[in-house]
Amino acid sequence: MFSDNLVRLRKKKALSQEALAEKLGISRQTVAKWESGETLPDISRCAVLAELLDVSLDDLVNYDSSRNMALDIPPKGKHFFGTVTVDDAGRIELPADARRIFSMEAGSSVVILGDENQGGLAIVRADAFLHFADVIRQKL
Repeated sequence: MFSDNLVRLRKKKALSQEALAEKLGISRQTVAKWESGETLPDISRCAVLAELLDVSLDDLVNYDSSRNMALDIPPKGKHFFGTVTVDDAGRIELPADARRIFSMEAGSSVVILGDENQGGLAIVRADAFLHFADVIRQKL
């Protein structure tokens, strides 16, 4: 997983092995060994790589596109939590990771936003949305 992710992310950033190696202060051969799976970087180097490639350390090391509808690794701070099913009453269950990352628990208030032209809905914590709305109002 790591080696495949590294190759994809490096290419997505339009970096050669040489350019990535230069940014890390290592040889191109070291990057080539990581990409071939022959060796692995230490954890501190992985953290630097994740920062350079604008992804989370967890996604750099563990992201499996086959479990995520073949989507690319999202940029750091962006998440894909998978699909959920709407039940007969119109309810969905938010994935545990989403609840944890966005501090949502039983009783949390959310705002549901929709865009008919885009065919999408968004769920935002109510306190975050209201704060954002206040900032907008102050600027008007």
